[in-house]
Amino acid sequence: MGHRKHSQPRRGSLAYSPRGRAKSMEARIRGWAEVDSDEPRLLAHAGFKAGCIQVVSIDDHEHTPNHGKQLVTLGTVIATPPFVVIGIRGYTKDANGRHASFDVYAKDTPKNVEKAFKVKVNDSNMEEAEKVLGKIKDIFAIVAVTPKLVGLEQKKPYIFEIAVKGGDVKKQFEFVKDLLGKEVKIDQVFESGSIVDAAAITKGKGWQGVIYRWGAKRKQHKSRKTVRELGSLGPISPQNVMYTVPRAGQTGFHQRVEYDKRIMIVSNTEKNEFQINPDGGYKHFGNVNGDFIVVKGSVPGTYRRLIKLRHQIRNEPKKITKPNILEVVLP
Repeated sequence: MGHRKHSQPRRGSLAYSPRGRAKSMEARIRGWAEVDSDEPRLLAHAGFKAGCIQVVSIDDHEHTPNHGKQLVTLGTVIATPPFVVIGIRGYTKDANGRHASFDVYAKDTPKNVEKAFKVKVNDSNMEEAEKVLGKIKDIFAIVAVTPKLVGLEQKKPYIFEIAVKGGDVKKQFEFVKDLLGKEVKIDQVFESGSIVDAAAITKGKGWQGVIYRWGAKRKQHKSRKTVRELGSLGPISPQNVMYTVPRAGQTGFHQRVEYDKRIMIVSNTEKNEFQINPDGGYKHFGNVNGDFIVVKGSVPGTYRRLIKLRHQIRNEPKKITKPNILEVVLP
């Protein structure tokens, strides 16, 4: 008998491989957009996923059938506590990529940051950094986000880098220098109508079969002993299984970035602009207190997970249009 062709996965299902567990609960951002401006600015913020709501707005996308009409869309509520700028990092560049040249840290930082991130603060570090600015290609702000500020149990902060773009390197350095030891709120980085990329670790599914994991087609009834397995893993000779053949394994808890998420609302629970908390709070999260945003659509990850929001790296519009929000429908 000839070899039967194994069930092929659906088109587009082989986008990511290998699908292993993420190394950390915190997603890494490896690319940053270029900003056409003389004024330096931070390109990211972070928050924690709280829950989902429905947003009733006026569709402002031109040349669409629903333009000017009411539109009900899913919205994801993200609690965005202010982060603290605890340091500056300068990078040089060569053929082998970026290389950290200097680190300068703030003198006064919160106690929980000091416990998680012990550094020696030296006044001479600032002077030495300013001397080598001519060789520096990129400036990053080192920031700390504390989950405890949004009512979560975790006291240990997430510490990561945020790119600073706009102007020259000297302007960028002075910009972050002025922010050392200070808090930065979400409305200082993004505004309503901004488009962002959401980076997070997806919800873990554990060990799953090839049908669920790769979207392979189920076999025909009575064609083989099994239905939810592949028909063949490959030829008899050479006797090996190629890496392109879908197999069962870990599903979920992967690092992913979703592009072009529109921020519908940037607000604070004290403003009473929108009633954002349902009765009894959000499931698995509780009530949102302080600063928050509502992003159109879904974002990766489960509730309470860290979501990094980066300035969009694709398809940047010429101007930011503020959404016309009519109503927020709570779950």
